[in-house]
Amino acid sequence: MMNVVSVPLQGVYEIVPKKFEDNRGWFLESFNLRDLSAVIGKSHNFVQDNHSYSRRGVLRGMHYQIENPQGKLVRVVSGEVYDVVVDLRVSSRTYGKCYGTYLSGENMKQLWVPPGLAHGFLVVSPEAQFLYKTTDYYNSSAERCIAWDDPDLKISWPLQHGEIFVSNKDRQGVTFKAAEKFD
Repeated sequence: MMNVVSVPLQGVYEIVPKKFEDNRGWFLESFNLRDLSAVIGKSHNFVQDNHSYSRRGVLRGMHYQIENPQGKLVRVVSGEVYDVVVDLRVSSRTYGKCYGTYLSGENMKQLWVPPGLAHGFLVVSPEAQFLYKTTDYYNSSAERCIAWDDPDLKISWPLQHGEIFVSNKDRQGVTFKAAEKFD
């Protein structure tokens, strides 16, 4: 059981699992392939789970793979992030558009990111643990990165007081205009 909300990007969905609570605590089904497939209209074979831990101000992204493009089901189990996706599918009606939302251990919201989108997040809580399932394996030679502060995308990162921490690899992200795209 889940509540699903379409967002302004084609094929992207926010998913909130139904939580069952009683005096012992709570239970939820965080993943169900049959239910997800009914929402996204396609069954995906998830092949890899990833788990990251980051501190406040860490920005990871905007990542994608030009070969072996990955669909991602992302969520936060503790803390809070501002999660952003950018549509790189030239044939999509939302090509070049961005969407951002808060994911947290408290709101338990998940985001389905189909293949062909760049993805990144900024940690806005003191720390956060971020989990995601992927539909294809990581391929370092096909990994690409768009600059998190691209002037044309104008992503509205909720920059608070403090410094942004970006990896050296992410500092070398290219502009959206220069980025390799999908058909």
